[in-house]
Amino acid sequence: MTGGAQGIGEAIVLGLRNAGARVFICDINPEVGNATAERHGVEFVPADVTDSASVEAAFEHVATAAGSIDVAVNNAGIAHNHASEELSDEDWRRVMSVNLDGVFYCCRAAGRRMLRQEAGSIINTGSMSGHIANRPQPQSAYNAAKAGVIHLTKSLAGEWAGRGVRVNCVSPGYVGTELTKRGMSNEEWRRAWIDGTPMSRVAEPREIAPAVVFLASEASSYCTGTDLVVDGGYTVW
Repeated sequence: MTGGAQGIGEAIVLGLRNAGARVFICDINPEVGNATAERHGVEFVPADVTDSASVEAAFEHVATAAGSIDVAVNNAGIAHNHASEELSDEDWRRVMSVNLDGVFYCCRAAGRRMLRQEAGSIINTGSMSGHIANRPQPQSAYNAAKAGVIHLTKSLAGEWAGRGVRVNCVSPGYVGTELTKRGMSNEEWRRAWIDGTPMSRVAEPREIAPAVVFLASEASSYCTGTDLVVDGGYTVW
């Protein structure tokens, strides 16, 4: 479980743990990651998803410790809200490196091991931003990366379906986490987000976790290439 130390990731960790899984949190921040792991009685493995060697080492550690990797949840992500004409190369690459490259590295590492055992479920965190362009905040890099995650998910699902590995993603709408706190403090943004959501509120992280648990379980055994949108209805308008 990458990006499992806080926010949506922490809620998913709890959901999987409560469903009976042995959970490993992979996060770049060992202090926060260890604290979350200890708090919930799970295990921590340091990993930088932008570094393919770090990803491979983390997945190898988990596979050795647990005997197999049956479920991989790729959730690590960041956001930048900058006007596109002012977006630096460095900021563009940072968003792509974490949100898209990192997801591919984790899918590849999980896929290599799952394909050998001819079984496994990979769940990526997409976003409704992979389907629409958010407003009023500018975030072209984030939107493009999440659209890439959704299509990467479908591409890998088609490639690996006949070899026992399912690949799906969950695309949340606005969720009350540290990632959205800055936006919610901006009254113009907050009002646009709430008014644009038919349910007239942001989600709580615990409301996203069951979608991941479903895709990790045999209850979704005929689902692959699925993008499960959990957005309070935002994308219907």
